[in-house]
Amino acid sequence: MTTDPILWLSAAATALVALIIAVNALLRGWHGWLELKRVEIEARRIDATPPSPGSRIEIADLKERVRKLEEIAAGVDF
Repeated sequence: MTTDPILWLSAAATALVALIIAVNALLRGWHGWLELKRVEIEARRIDATPPSPGSRIEIADLKERVRKLEEIAAGVDF
């Protein structure tokens, strides 16, 4: 084995530079993935529009029908 300090210093510097490059690439990938998830969440939030008045009336009508059917099943006259 060589004990040349310049060889060890250059090997350590090369390893440090390689580590910095790898960490930088991983961080860029992580930030890109986070931005993708932010865009997906924002798109879902925009798509989630409140129900229209017509659909609200239809839901209320269906709830009333279910209530009447439950009363009939329970034997209650209305």
